[in-house]
Amino acid sequence: MSLWAWIILACAAAYALKLLGYLLPRRWMDNERMLRVAGTVTIGLLASLTAVNTFASGQSLVLDARLGSLAAAAVALLLRAPFLVVVVAGAAAAALLRLAGWG
Repeated sequence: MSLWAWIILACAAAYALKLLGYLLPRRWMDNERMLRVAGTVTIGLLASLTAVNTFASGQSLVLDARLGSLAAAAVALLLRAPFLVVVVAGAAAAALLRLAGWG
């Protein structure tokens, strides 16, 4: 199959899954366990996406300026900085590390 066929198939599968969510009975979604699972899965997916974007480059693991950027953003979060400050701190750390020649 071509790449576009796979993309269209993935889009159709995502749409069908979303539609299936609307067809489920409301009482299934109001369960306390379901709310905990949904919250936990969301956190896990976001953490894995962050890890992949920080440490992966193609098929290999790398340590470069993205690691410093993540560390700077984590420190800003620990200091309870506003979200925009967290983003700017991460971007500035990455820029400075790349200017210094790391990554």
